Amino acid sequence: MRVAIVGAGAVGRSIAGELLGNGHTVMLIEKDPRKVRTRAVPGAEWVQADACEVSSLEEAQLATCDVVVAATGDDKANLVVSLLAKTEFAVDRVVARVKDPRNEWLYTEAWGVDVAVSTPRVLAALVEEAVTVGDVVRLMSFRKGAANLVEITLAEDTPWVGKPLREVPLPRETVLTAILRGERVITPTPDEPLEAGDELLFVTHADVEEQLKTVLSPDVTGPA
Repeated sequence: MRVAIVGAGAVGRSIAGELLGNGHTVMLIEKDPRKVRTRAVPGAEWVQADACEVSSLEEAQLATCDVVVAATGDDKANLVVSLLAKTEFAVDRVVARVKDPRNEWLYTEAWGVDVAVSTPRVLAALVEEAVTVGDVVRLMSFRKGAANLVEITLAEDTPWVGKPLREVPLPRETVLTAILRGERVITPTPDEPLEAGDELLFVTHADVEEQLKTVLSPDVTGPA
């Protein structure tokens, strides 16, 4: 993929390094000349420009990018960049950093944001994921919560332990994307038996999260 990252601070540079390591093409756009440190991310294309101006984004050929990451430390700038990327340049996917959690409610499709990343929320989710068994832990939201990435760790006394996935009555608009078992990442198949302690990653609609929790909870009467 070709990815444009707006904001070449510590966060932007770190994201760029990860994406370059995964074989993607990265363009870093930074307004402040003091932050244009080409040696810090030598494999990236660097552009010194104000990404809140359409003319600058046109010169950077933003329309050729598959993804735009708004990673500045300014919520206003991130929202403007997201809106321009989506409405003026038709970028398929816009990921935006939420600097101040109080502004998270603004990061919606109305501002061109496909995925909003709030560090406090991610950290809280990771803490919950580490200690919670049997509860739905929301890791990430997409498109104003129309779809969420959630995790459930199976308790030992759930009736589905030892049963194949095909027997689990998942709610509508729910897809099991991966099973984490110890150090293994397992691609779900209908014949895969579940084990206690499995971490199940689902993409699901917020409206059915409680139903999903009920299905997998220990008090559900499973098959004989």
